[in-house]
Amino acid sequence: MTGLDRRELLCGLAFAVLAAASRPARAAGSSGGSQLPLAPAGRVPAPIGVLTQLPGPGNQIALTVDDGASVEVVGAFAQFCRDSGTRLTFFANGINPSWTVNAPALRPLVDSGQVQIGNHTWSHPHLGRLSPAVVNDQILRNANFLAGTYGTNGAPYFRPPYGEHNLTIDRIAADLGYTTITMWSGTIGDSRPISEGGMLAAAAQSFLPQRIVLTHANLPTVTHCYAQLVDLIHSRNLTTVTLDDVFG
Repeated sequence: MTGLDRRELLCGLAFAVLAAASRPARAAGSSGGSQLPLAPAGRVPAPIGVLTQLPGPGNQIALTVDDGASVEVVGAFAQFCRDSGTRLTFFANGINPSWTVNAPALRPLVDSGQVQIGNHTWSHPHLGRLSPAVVNDQILRNANFLAGTYGTNGAPYFRPPYGEHNLTIDRIAADLGYTTITMWSGTIGDSRPISEGGMLAAAAQSFLPQRIVLTHANLPTVTHCYAQLVDLIHSRNLTTVTLDDVFG
């Protein structure tokens, strides 16, 4: 066997293993249309570098919720998760009081694994405009807040504010244990004010298999659309997962 043949064989085997491991485990049943918590199974290592979508074929969708500028909206997300069984990943800015006020409601969901918390910096600045020392402080301060409030610092997942990052920022994050720069491959369009119809139209384009979808806990519009979003997920036979459900 030539060196090239051997490399091709090894690459093929690696892809087959990754694809098999990425197929989602289905929940054992449901009640009232709600999705039961999904036990992690067949996880693969979290990638080192930039992550934009879930690996391999499957019917998973990773809903990720950024910021948390509104105490009420974060509280509504917590209630939504309890009521629906939806699994999601928050990327929190610790400066927002919502994460402290709602910690008693969220902490049990985090402890059970239904909800995951990731690092989104302390105060959501444009990191590229800051010195390396300040970037380090933004990530580390938030890590310490998350660990003290939720029992986890969110590593290895880091989402840079506005999706802005470069090699220097990535290196600083990695040195603090955040080796997976977590971006997205879909959005519901709520980084700015949006109508319910516009949000649902954006969701219809983004709620597809293996997508990482960006949403926010800042404006109340999304809280009026939970039922329609769940219906869309169910109609497409998608299974919500946290990042930890997929990677480990």
